[in-house]
Amino acid sequence: MALGRIDELPAATAVGSAHVLVASNRGPVTFSAAEGGGLRSRRGGGGLVSGLSAIRPGAGQARPLWVCAALNDADRRASRAAPGGRLDQTGHDTGTCAVRMLDVEQVVFDRAYNAVSNRTLWFVQHMLYAPASQPHFGPTFARDWDAYEHYNAMFADALAAEAAPGAAVLVQDYHLFLAPGMLRARRPDLRISHFSHTPWAPPEYFRVLPDDVGRAVLASLLGADRLGFLTDAWAEAFCRCAQAVLGAETRGPAEDGSRVVTVDGRRTVVNVHPLGVDAPALLARAGERDVLARTAELAEVIGDRKVIVRVDRTELSKNIVRGLDAYRELLRRHPRWRGRVVHLVCAYPSRHDLPEYREYTAAVQRIAAEIEDEFATDSWRPLRLEMTDDYPRSLAALGLADVLVVNPLRDGMNLVAKEGPVLARSGAALVLSREAGACAELHTDSIVVNPYDIGATAEAMHAALLMPADERAERCQRLAAIAAATPPARWFADQLAALTS
Repeated sequence: MALGRIDELPAATAVGSAHVLVASNRGPVTFSAAEGGGLRSRRGGGGLVSGLSAIRPGAGQARPLWVCAALNDADRRASRAAPGGRLDQTGHDTGTCAVRMLDVEQVVFDRAYNAVSNRTLWFVQHMLYAPASQPHFGPTFARDWDAYEHYNAMFADALAAEAAPGAAVLVQDYHLFLAPGMLRARRPDLRISHFSHTPWAPPEYFRVLPDDVGRAVLASLLGADRLGFLTDAWAEAFCRCAQAVLGAETRGPAEDGSRVVTVDGRRTVVNVHPLGVDAPALLARAGERDVLARTAELAEVIGDRKVIVRVDRTELSKNIVRGLDAYRELLRRHPRWRGRVVHLVCAYPSRHDLPEYREYTAAVQRIAAEIEDEFATDSWRPLRLEMTDDYPRSLAALGLADVLVVNPLRDGMNLVAKEGPVLARSGAALVLSREAGACAELHTDSIVVNPYDIGATAEAMHAALLMPADERAERCQRLAAIAAATPPARWFADQLAALTS
């Protein structure tokens, strides 16, 4: 598939010189303090990095530009030392793209990122609130929302200053819901898209947000030319919200899956772009020495037993506690598996600056200890819980899986559900939540579960363990083919091509 070419866009005549720009909270490079008071940089990976690296600038044209926020003190030091925050102009290795890192004041960042993005918008889109007690929108939230507006305005200002006339700007995720509308007001000539990596809540839940906030989010997003979602379900939910809250007119889906939303005469196209994995790169990484070493260590622990694997961050939406409870129920209902199976759980701490996440991590540890107390013997540990972040170990675990459990309460996609089938050496049976975005593509060859139903999930694990090896391998092969069909570079290029066509 051909990638969108920058030189197909209009030539710069004023303002900035970048023809393709990406905006996201986290950028492709981050910094930490080095000995002697200096800074150490580390480049990241992921779909956006892969996509941008595949774009070929036209002759004499600027590299794609990535606008991101400084996430820590070292990032802020690097941003302040660079002219206008342009890291690429101070000798830092930013790969194939230029990078402008915004020096966001710490208090503004904390309020915008933690209070609004992660404790409000994330909770709404994943439907995580307990309505009897949460949320509570008062003066503190109003203050935090002001910070979120300021944060988004910083991005809009930077993008407006850096973009060439008619440039393509691809804004990412819930941290920047207000940026498309703000940027449209500043630069009506630009082609703007926004991609949501989370689910989208139905209108009856979206309306948990204060009315003015909900309207502001929807109106801003509809200032974009194109909106992208990971599944048809999330795109449909957005359109329903636009209808219910803004009185928008919606049409579609068309044959290509797109929808059109119109408000006050302005038309926005809504597309679905499922994200897959770069299978060759993933397999190559899994063959490196550190992964092979972890594989040998884990294989010694497992022995000749079956292994059930899960790899998650301890985010509330990942549903790890219920997954562990289902494993306990499996051992209670089906004693035949005692001593014959090991549950390998890679549950890495996430967002520990939020109390809800610290409490959830503690709950994961508690139920793991309870399972050990109830079932462990001198010769068998039923569960191995790993809570230190170790990517090579995660790849090794997925490679050894006989059964992979992915049971989120709600997930935009869930790439572990796609990485696992690609990496599983002997073919893994996938137990998959019907609320994961990946279920839309993978349901046929998965064992699909209601993530709230502990007993049904236990029986799904039992069925997966009993699945004949040849059936398991065939199913896994088909799952892997689906997972590899839309690698990150293609996923990004499809959005760029749609935006610039």
